Amino acid sequence: MRRWLLWGVLFIALAGALVAQNASYHQDPSWRPPADAASRTNPLAQKPEAAAGGEKLFKRNCVECHGPDGSGLAKKNSADLLLPVVQSQSDGALFWKLTNGNTDRGMPSFSRLPEMQRWQLVLYMRTLRAAQGSTSKDPSK
Repeated sequence: MRRWLLWGVLFIALAGALVAQNASYHQDPSWRPPADAASRTNPLAQKPEAAAGGEKLFKRNCVECHGPDGSGLAKKNSADLLLPVVQSQSDGALFWKLTNGNTDRGMPSFSRLPEMQRWQLVLYMRTLRAAQGSTSKDPSK
C-alpha cells in the first residue's frame, strides 16, 4: 500500500510540473532591444560567483511567474527561460528586457532594481541553461 502511495505522489508531482511548464511559449517578435542595448556585455561575466546573488533575486522576484526552474508557468503565460529562443539572446538583450519589461505580455519592468542586481539576474539565467543541459538525456549535450 505504501509503495502505491509513493508512486501516486510521484506521478502527481511530475504531472503537475509538466502542466505548469509553459511549453507553448512563443517570444513576442516585436519585443526587441535596440542594437546598442543588445551589444552590452555583462560586467559580471567573469565573476560566476555573482550568480548566487542572482539566484536569490530570481527567487524573490521571478519564481512567481517563471517557476523555480525557470521553465515558465502556463497559467501566467510567462517565458520558458530554458528555451533556446531565450538563452540564445545576448546578455545585453536580456538585461534590456529585465529593465524595460513588456507590460503587454505581463512582464514587469525591473528598473527599480540596481543595475548590478539586474546583471546578476542575467548571470543566474545563464546557469539555468547549464543546469538544464546537465540533466539532458542527450549525451551530445
